[in-house]
Amino acid sequence: MPDFTIETTYHLPVFRHRTYEADKLDEACRAAIEDDSWDIAEKDVDSSGAIHITGIWDGAHAAYAGPPLQIPPQFDEPVQRRARHFEILLGLLKILFDDVRAARPPSLDWLARSAWAIARGEAILAGDPDPEEPVDPPKPSHVLVRLQEGGVRDAITAVLDADPSFKGLTSEAVTDDEVHAACLSVATTMDFSDVVGSAEFQAALSAIQSAHRRLASE
Repeated sequence: MPDFTIETTYHLPVFRHRTYEADKLDEACRAAIEDDSWDIAEKDVDSSGAIHITGIWDGAHAAYAGPPLQIPPQFDEPVQRRARHFEILLGLLKILFDDVRAARPPSLDWLARSAWAIARGEAILAGDPDPEEPVDPPKPSHVLVRLQEGGVRDAITAVLDADPSFKGLTSEAVTDDEVHAACLSVATTMDFSDVVGSAEFQAALSAIQSAHRRLASE
């Protein structure tokens, strides 16, 4: 049975209490950060970090005697593992933001990468190994209705022109904040379950008919 030399680490917080005189809170915080005197420092044992592996070497008593082995990700420091995953999630969010701004659907590559990122995030929270690639991406979804604030603006003008009960009120008097709040209210309170269910049924029927025609022609 082979031997391995394992280096484990945990981070122990060190703190101090010191008073700083400053005109503003930010200035006091900056002075505390730049203060390099730790003669009154104390250790916070109760808030120590999780034990994690920081080095592996092949053989007994072999620390730093040769090249280290790759540390399995589930044994890395959890906070650092999450921090590195944050960069991946941020990159995916930027790609999605560009797609949304350009009113185009997310690419299949983005969906596949996002599925892996979600699986990896769940593995990090559970302390499990990273998932193998590729991860099956979620099935594509399709937008049936998009509520656009510009369209609501046009509807406001039409309503004010046709409804005398709002006489004297102009469309300019309705603020963008009021339009935005109204759109959020409608989007979160209206029940579209029947519409979605009907669309799913119609799509299923269309797919079945397409498959039937294809098989009948073979």
